[in-house]
Amino acid sequence: MSDWREDRVGSALAGENPTVLSRLPGGFAVIGDVQFLPGYCVLLTDRPGVDGLSGLPPAERTQFLASMELLGQAVETVCASRDDAFRRVNLEILGNTDAFLHAHVWPRYDWEPADVVTKPVWLHPAQRWSDPATRLGPPHDDLRAELTAAIGGLARSGAPDA
Repeated sequence: MSDWREDRVGSALAGENPTVLSRLPGGFAVIGDVQFLPGYCVLLTDRPGVDGLSGLPPAERTQFLASMELLGQAVETVCASRDDAFRRVNLEILGNTDAFLHAHVWPRYDWEPADVVTKPVWLHPAQRWSDPATRLGPPHDDLRAELTAAIGGLARSGAPDA
């Protein structure tokens, strides 16, 4: 595989996706490629070829949704402890761009611009999505470690289906 981004699910299964934080019963918890909203994560399916929630058998749908909730709880815990302006977590399953099942876990903050803080994250200006200053990299190693620890702690504590 020339670039792990070409097949995020396959590269996660092969242990070659560097954004993977943890394997959960419903998929892979990964940290987002962009961190203009620090703590942004994604839950990737672990089933190649599945492009939507309805592509999973009912029991696996439940596992995916429970894993999404666990990841959301971990993001909330970490982001609230790191930033007093943490507002909430938004969970989204969209799939309009990438044709594989995944769920976005977006932390939201009171410091976001007033014209987008109460709107979908997709309305942030286009330059935010490609700003080199917020591209995932070594400055996010502490955040990555905290998210990984929170996910592990929730999974060990007996969170549903963890």
